[in-house]
Amino acid sequence: MSISSSLNAGVMGLKANASKLSVISDNIANSATFGYKRSQADFHSMVTGSSGGTYSAGGVRTTTEKLISERGSLVGTSNSTDIAVRGRGMVPVTKETAVDAGGANLPMLLQTTGSFRTDENGYLKSASGMILMGWPALDDGTIPNYPRDTPAGLEPIKLNVNEFVGEPTNQMQVIANLPATGTRPGAPGDIENLSVEYFNNLGTSETLSITFTPTVPATAGAPASNEWTMQLMDSAQGGAVVGEYRLTFRDTSVAGGTIDTVTTVSGGAYDPATGSFNVNVASGPMEVAIGVPGSPQGLTQLSDSFSPVVINKNGTPVGNMISVDIDSSGMVNALYDNGAVKTLYQIPLIDMPNPNGLVALDSQTYQISRDSGPYFMWNAGDGPTGDLVNFAREESTTDVATELTDLIQTQRAYSSNAKVIQTVDEMLQETTNLKR
Repeated sequence: MSISSSLNAGVMGLKANASKLSVISDNIANSATFGYKRSQADFHSMVTGSSGGTYSAGGVRTTTEKLISERGSLVGTSNSTDIAVRGRGMVPVTKETAVDAGGANLPMLLQTTGSFRTDENGYLKSASGMILMGWPALDDGTIPNYPRDTPAGLEPIKLNVNEFVGEPTNQMQVIANLPATGTRPGAPGDIENLSVEYFNNLGTSETLSITFTPTVPATAGAPASNEWTMQLMDSAQGGAVVGEYRLTFRDTSVAGGTIDTVTTVSGGAYDPATGSFNVNVASGPMEVAIGVPGSPQGLTQLSDSFSPVVINKNGTPVGNMISVDIDSSGMVNALYDNGAVKTLYQIPLIDMPNPNGLVALDSQTYQISRDSGPYFMWNAGDGPTGDLVNFAREESTTDVATELTDLIQTQRAYSSNAKVIQTVDEMLQETTNLKR
């Protein structure tokens, strides 16, 4: 009977609008929740057809969907390990309880934002108990080629805040100007001295002493030799000579005063392609760059004064970790009070064809499902993914004004369906009164 179908349609309308009210309530309740993705309720009509000139109401059903692909605005914070994804992609996290249990296969969950701080064990953990995950770096700071379609290479990010670090010096650049008057006949033959500090394998300071001795022509009126002997002495070996090189400089209209030839007397051979040679200091081989032949960016012989121009070297003394920074490419870098920066982990961004198909869990975390499709781990900023922003968090995608408007419409729709039920009840009452 069509009146009965009207009653059923009204009941289904009440249920559908009650479901939508739940969605709206959840959205409004989480309007200030960082990383929250709003849900959406959609109504779908049900048609049962008509026969014999009568129409039977089919009613309505509702489906809900969490719009995970939507992104909220980013807001700045004061914590360097507060992160948010700007664009596509999600960061991997795992549960604190799983890490404490010590299992080998940790469950991988996903988030688009989070506020992480070190806990008592050094793990980067959020207030909701989620631990940030990443690929561990090698001792030299490089990231191995981990598989991109499995979480097998991911580890909970753990920081040793009491760690000491020191980087030995194994590369050095020495650029100086030697006096052109020093290699003329009658020149006093003054030796030019230069001392460069370096750090050995234990972070201790040592000195590489460099001398430049001019070759002075013995015959008056002879042309300048434009030749110098360069010696390098290591303080860690009692001042022993670790390298000796004979330098000649060009006296031409083009590239005058630049290196012409370098003859190796002792030490590693000079490579004219790189403009460098290796010497064996006490802590191991050290590459010393003096410039390629014909280049003004190396040792020169110009004017009448000795001037050290550039002294560059790597290596640092022993230092303590003072802070942690996460850059836009997902690299977790430890900063030390000696100025050293060491890469510890890389956080990948995980992307899949259908983010809205992920399973939503507590604390704004999501889990891979069959509906979300296969995932791939990208370097932040590569492929379709965005980049990571630290000192930032993502706001809720809830628009309170829109939700309140939907709330009014839902309330009216609910009241209208209740009125339908009330009307059907009155009509059925009239039908029963026909017998009187």
